[in-house]
Amino acid sequence: MTAHPKDPRVEDVRARLQAAYDASRAPSEAARAKLDSQNKLYVRERISLLFDEGSFVEDGRYANSTATGLPADGVVTGRGTVDGRPAIVIANDPTVKAGSWGSRTVEKIVRATEMALREELPVFWLVDSAGARITDQVEMFPGRRGAGRIFHNQVALSGKVPQVCCLFGPSAAGGAYIPSFTDLIIMVEGNASMYLGSPRMAEMVVGEKVSLEDLGGARMHCTQSGVGDLLASDDTEAIELAKLFFSYLPQNWHSDGPVYHPEAPAAPLTDDVVPEVESQPFDIHEVIDGLVDDDSFFEVKPLFAPELVVGFGRMDGRSVGLIANNSAVKGGVLFTDSADKAARFIWMCDAYNIPIIYLADVPGFMIGSEVERGGIIRHGAKMVSAVSSATVPQFCVVVRKAYGAGLYAMGGPGFGPDATLALPTARIAVMGPEAAVNAVYANKIAAIEDDAEREAFVQARREEYLEDVDLERLAADLVIDGVVEASALRDELLHRLRYAAGRDRHFSTRRRSIPPV
Repeated sequence: MTAHPKDPRVEDVRARLQAAYDASRAPSEAARAKLDSQNKLYVRERISLLFDEGSFVEDGRYANSTATGLPADGVVTGRGTVDGRPAIVIANDPTVKAGSWGSRTVEKIVRATEMALREELPVFWLVDSAGARITDQVEMFPGRRGAGRIFHNQVALSGKVPQVCCLFGPSAAGGAYIPSFTDLIIMVEGNASMYLGSPRMAEMVVGEKVSLEDLGGARMHCTQSGVGDLLASDDTEAIELAKLFFSYLPQNWHSDGPVYHPEAPAAPLTDDVVPEVESQPFDIHEVIDGLVDDDSFFEVKPLFAPELVVGFGRMDGRSVGLIANNSAVKGGVLFTDSADKAARFIWMCDAYNIPIIYLADVPGFMIGSEVERGGIIRHGAKMVSAVSSATVPQFCVVVRKAYGAGLYAMGGPGFGPDATLALPTARIAVMGPEAAVNAVYANKIAAIEDDAEREAFVQARREEYLEDVDLERLAADLVIDGVVEASALRDELLHRLRYAAGRDRHFSTRRRSIPPV
């Protein structure tokens, strides 16, 4: 083979490109030491955990390579496969100016989201960023392809493809909105934080002295604000949770979800799991575990508003969404936070064509001046709106009580579920017998002076009330479609899920609804 002469300019280009490539291959010794001290992984190690081996193809690795100390401009973008399914990753590199954004950082993220929109690919956001570089603000902040375009594209992606966020470190200022537009936020405890203004800024602007953890830490967001969904102990667990969550979802809004090998529940649901006395609390997770395939329940927001349990499970290998009142926490009463939690989960199931099963054991919405001032009516209306507009197969199972607007919020008969089923322990009414008798006969009860006579009167009225809402009568009047023993509930639901799979998804013709938020 003839040897061709070398062009020194080409050799120079090769050398410079190799140097730029090597600069983003691994962190410096000092950066590695800092990562180790924080129990963090390098950005490329995170991506290797996410994607199948050898599947990652990177875009824009040489971004800003002519600048000093800005390898890949602080963000790694590209695509690979997650358990064989293609997806896009956008991952901040905290070793490059704390993962901050410059103009090319933003351009890379915008291009990645455009690719996701064009090809309808899921997006994994691996966030660890101090926010915008103030020195680059004119180039990266205000323009048509500035940082605002990222949020615009995220909104366009919402409900079209899954978006999953692993938050390994800070997500500051405007950048904090990136996680908020995703379907799931997993926060690494001790490292992750989200805030619009830092503790120093809060002290300077509003005079508040507060720690970072109390202001925007992982546990605060997963227990109090509800912005975070799951806590992880480290980077590895966060990525494992992200992949597990993705396993319940389709590739995009018009794809079928993944199907896994069917498995029996870990323990069968027996007829004695649900206490027959409605005032006796119990953990609704026992019912859920008896319905879904073994070890398949993936709970969302378990630490936030735990009086309502929401999450994904598999039944006969296929994904279902479960929404269940938990009487073991605050009696299962619905509050503003639980209504918000339910509404967002319903929207997610509806977006990705995942059937919903409601397990109702609800005394209704909370009452009192505190919740009224907190807007419980509009929050409750948001949940009811979500139930009403969802067009996926929905099944209401009245486990025990379903009183007042609680019945409506839990997908009751008036909201067009594919079926309303009841266990023999079920009661459906405007309110419980104690409250109903007191509401109707308060003056009469107060006028009876003899204690025994008063108690006998109250008991008789309660018996009359219970006869009026007798379960057989509700079945006879077609309020409910069937009464099923707990031990037969899984099989009943599996049959009905198969038949409902092809239901019409149209709800109404209009530009859009106006949610009561």
